[in-house]
Amino acid sequence: MADGLGPVLVKPMRILHVLRAPLGGLFRHVCDLTEGQRKAGHKVGVICGDVPGDPVSMVRLGELARQCELGIHVIPMHRMPGVADAANMLRMMSRARLVGADVIHGHGAKGGAYARLLPRFAGGVRIYTPHGGALHFDRRNVRGFAFLAAERLLRRRTDGFIFESDFGLRTFIDKVGDPDATSTVIHNGVTETEFAPVTPNADAADFVFIGELRELKGVGTLIDAATLAGEKMHLRIVGSGDMRAFFEAVASHVPPQVKIEFMGAMPARKAFALGRTVVVPSYHESLPYIVLEAAAAGLPVIATRVGGMAEIFGPDASTLLTPRDIGGLADRLRHALHNPDEMAALAERLRARVRAEFTAPQMVDGVLAFYRALLDMKSTVAMNEEEAVRSRIERAAS
Repeated sequence: MADGLGPVLVKPMRILHVLRAPLGGLFRHVCDLTEGQRKAGHKVGVICGDVPGDPVSMVRLGELARQCELGIHVIPMHRMPGVADAANMLRMMSRARLVGADVIHGHGAKGGAYARLLPRFAGGVRIYTPHGGALHFDRRNVRGFAFLAAERLLRRRTDGFIFESDFGLRTFIDKVGDPDATSTVIHNGVTETEFAPVTPNADAADFVFIGELRELKGVGTLIDAATLAGEKMHLRIVGSGDMRAFFEAVASHVPPQVKIEFMGAMPARKAFALGRTVVVPSYHESLPYIVLEAAAAGLPVIATRVGGMAEIFGPDASTLLTPRDIGGLADRLRHALHNPDEMAALAERLRARVRAEFTAPQMVDGVLAFYRALLDMKSTVAMNEEEAVRSRIERAAS
């Protein structure tokens, strides 16, 4: 209420999210933001670089389309810079002006670059969430040096940074430098429905991996650790990716007491029921949704100390493992097999922590408040500039 005159009316925002590949946690993040922002009364659109090939992402893209009053616009984007980027920028500028975007929120290295390279007359404040992206690169190699140099240049074209974790902010400062714009940390969050417990199937495996089948997700380390553990063990690997055939070939050489099944891609909660403990052996992460989802569902999690993982585990961060440590992961798999009560207690603590600090409503509210603060700052600056011009005219006239 305002002075008893009724509720203060806040103008709905027109928001464009920009991302390259509608896959994985980054896509999940955009979907949850879009749904929450629409429910809050704002109009949302998405610009993406491709149509996903896997069925799970296709279903999610269809669901997203129903949330987007400003539509979904596909502009083919290559991961690496190229001549097509110039034409894409013109198409994106036209789209931004057509929908009258107040906020242009770029996600990941490519989406963030596109959002921030738009000329100012296209409208909107420019916000960037790295989602790991270029921050995974090493400045000591040519490719990493180029990506991080681009990030340094683009800082000057960024109105606001949203980091998913304190780790992400610290990594940005270390590899790129101070953000040079208003920045905040807003953790990813899961929805209320995801706190419904998942009961493992009667034929559940001992362990389940869920994610993209690529090297940096640690799939090879997990297969090697299952072999080294020296225990009878059943592991299911859920997901798709270009390296599936390679990992299947590696898994074909494990000893007889180790059973490994590749299940393909499927929704996370369906995959959770396939195993009793979720294993996340990643080499790099930002703030992985799969850990939040597994914790919310009440499943034990074995994970590496990467990205913002310690922020999720909190007091239990001591259980996190060193990436690529085959022996350490093998020990942890053995320990989990023989100590189910301890793993169940860890799962209970993680679930309570996620419910308290990592929910989708908290995430959406935080992001919307950040948008509004930047728009208010922009409006104040514009008013001050207008007043300064008026003053100069008045002085010249007198």
